[in-house]
Amino acid sequence: MASDVAAHGITAAGGLCVTVRREDPQRDAMLRRHPLVETRRVADSPARPLPLLSATAPLSGVRVLDLTRVIAGPVATRTLAFAGADVLRLDPPHLPEPEWQHLDTGHGKRTALLDVGAESARVESLLADADVVALGYHPSALARLGLSPADLARRHPHLVIAQLSAWPGDDSPRGFDSLVQAESGISWIESADGASPGALPAQALDHSAGYLLAAAVITALRRRAEVGGGWLVRASLRRVAAELLGMPRRPVPAPADEYEARTQEFEVAGRRVTTVAPAVLWPGAPARFRPARPWGGDTPEW
Repeated sequence: MASDVAAHGITAAGGLCVTVRREDPQRDAMLRRHPLVETRRVADSPARPLPLLSATAPLSGVRVLDLTRVIAGPVATRTLAFAGADVLRLDPPHLPEPEWQHLDTGHGKRTALLDVGAESARVESLLADADVVALGYHPSALARLGLSPADLARRHPHLVIAQLSAWPGDDSPRGFDSLVQAESGISWIESADGASPGALPAQALDHSAGYLLAAAVITALRRRAEVGGGWLVRASLRRVAAELLGMPRRPVPAPADEYEARTQEFEVAGRRVTTVAPAVLWPGAPARFRPARPWGGDTPEW
């Protein structure tokens, strides 16, 4: 109880804190009663057929406005860009993305700097011509900027709105992958000695949520093409954690050097960069990502 009170106090003061808990199968089973990714119609608008220009780039002609940061959201939009979508990521000029992070998730996107709060008319113009908007900021910040899903659906009923959060629900507290691992019990499962919490060897919740959200966006685009409407798709890291905790447990795998690394190299602003290769493939899919562009190097326009 004391740790819960302390965590609540830190959160109320604007910090990020959770109580490190043991796995609770009953709680996770209750979470799994809800969809892994929520998909629902939120507005009425005419059907918009997809261009479907090629198997190599099935989302060619689809415009995605990327208002996400860190890992989960950028992984989702990186996947859409890989499928041929025109992804324009906007970042506030005063909040630079760590370079390694941008290079790891910026493949195939254009990247521009824009103060969304001060340039609302420009943002509205971009939204009017977009097909998808991806949201990764805290709900309170989105509401303050007039970019909550409800606001967007009212002003732009043609949009597919994709939203990621740490926890389920409309009022999700701030959080990130490692905090969700700690709260869900994954940290104790990954403990090396049974006496102190551990962590997954990768940000599996972020990456899983990103790929799931990208798949849900594609489903929503297909529904919009068939029956029209604006659509909201939402995923949370905690719901993904419940799904992973409900899967069969397997023995610890062999050392990583027994696996073939799937990487690719490309050049960004005269530098040689090595990142992972695409994890999603389909018949006719490209073999490589398009290179990331220098952060903030594009203009905020379609």
